[in-house]
Amino acid sequence: MAEEPVTQTIGKQKNIALIAHDGMKKEMLEWCGWNKSLLQKHFLCGTGTTAAMISSKIGLPVRAYHSGPLGGDQQIGAKIAEGAIDLVVFFSDPLSAQPHDPDVKALLRIAGVYDIPIATNRASADFMITSPLMDNEYNHRTIHFKRATRDFKIRH
Repeated sequence: MAEEPVTQTIGKQKNIALIAHDGMKKEMLEWCGWNKSLLQKHFLCGTGTTAAMISSKIGLPVRAYHSGPLGGDQQIGAKIAEGAIDLVVFFSDPLSAQPHDPDVKALLRIAGVYDIPIATNRASADFMITSPLMDNEYNHRTIHFKRATRDFKIRH
């Protein structure tokens, strides 16, 4: 039996994860530079190299996790599950095979489970970051983690 979702509030100041595959890092840097004035209003984090490049080349403070292939995608996913990330901008490279593809799929899945907006290319990132919702609180419905895990333990 599915639990009723709970409403959670994303504050005016968002927690944004920034991720880019190697073939998309240049595009991520261009996008961050173009949107610097919008991004500096929010808390930023990202996977290793991407976060370091954005900090050094664009001048935005970005908390760095491990690089994607070394567990960074999983760290971002864990932060989503903890409620510490409100949206994700992930410039994936659709034309190159990624050795950590299962980690990427897990990240996309957990973002879906917790109703977290995720942009996977520049156009979707542009639409997301320029949405009027970026400057306001937003209530979204998600699973109640403690209730869901309690019920899972009871059933199994």
